Amino acid sequence: MAKLSNKELSQMSVEQLKEKYIEIKKELMKLNMQRATGTPPENPGMIRASRRSIARINTYLTQKNIAKTKEVKPVEKQQTKSETKQEEKKAPVKKVMVKKSTKTEVKKKKE
Repeated sequence: MAKLSNKELSQMSVEQLKEKYIEIKKELMKLNMQRATGTPPENPGMIRASRRSIARINTYLTQKNIAKTKEVKPVEKQQTKSETKQEEKKAPVKKVMVKKSTKTEVKKKKE
């Protein structure tokens, strides 16, 4: 029961996914209680399958919520590298001459 195929999940609505999530979560709690009390579960693989089904449901819920909230915004044109280089060429560049100090000047400054 806990194993759900991706095809089934993709065809479900958000409400159905939430109901299935609650159902599987309750089933997982029962299985975990059986394991905690020490009684051997009927099918030990059901715990793993339940956890994975819950993860799949969460993934589909997230995808459907993103699709609903995603707004279509106009895409702004991004500058390419060549366009930015052309703009840099157009802008005036100031060259500043920096005087390099010699060893003697450095010694004079220290004194």
